Amino acid sequence: MDSINKNQPEKNHKDLVSKEAVEKIKELIEKAPSCFFCTNIKTSDSFSTRPMSVQKTDDNGNLFFLSASDSHKNKAIKEESSSVRLLFQGSEFSNFLDIYGDAEISTDKALIKDLWQPILKTWFTEGENDPRITVIKVAPQEGYYWDTKHGAMVSFIKKIAGALTGQTLDDSIEGKILV
Repeated sequence: MDSINKNQPEKNHKDLVSKEAVEKIKELIEKAPSCFFCTNIKTSDSFSTRPMSVQKTDDNGNLFFLSASDSHKNKAIKEESSSVRLLFQGSEFSNFLDIYGDAEISTDKALIKDLWQPILKTWFTEGENDPRITVIKVAPQEGYYWDTKHGAMVSFIKKIAGALTGQTLDDSIEGKILV
């Protein structure tokens, strides 16, 4: 049986490296800043997953999160492995991103101040000076993305047209990301 990708009249695979990969990461995270943050990914046990929000993505593609020093994720990063996996979903049909990277924990007060938002007081009751606040910086190594080529509206129209004509007219694009 042929892959559905072979039935498409246009190219739907493009691997991204370096600057182009970083731009795609930033674009997709802007659309979907929350992810599932997974630790313990290098053991035979099931990995630990929790929702987290990216506070910032820099020009090198590094992602920054604020986390409590006594959290399970901080403990896993420190004691078990700094390798993490981040899973993003922007919508039901597009803006998917899967990133593997290395995590590093910092207590840099200037960086905490830069990343601070008032809503975070829900978790850090003493505000930006809460002694439990740490920054987790994730440096992406590789990943995979799935997105639309021309935006949600064009993608929707192509899907309807494909259903009406019996042709595969998906407007998706996917590929590896190497930072």
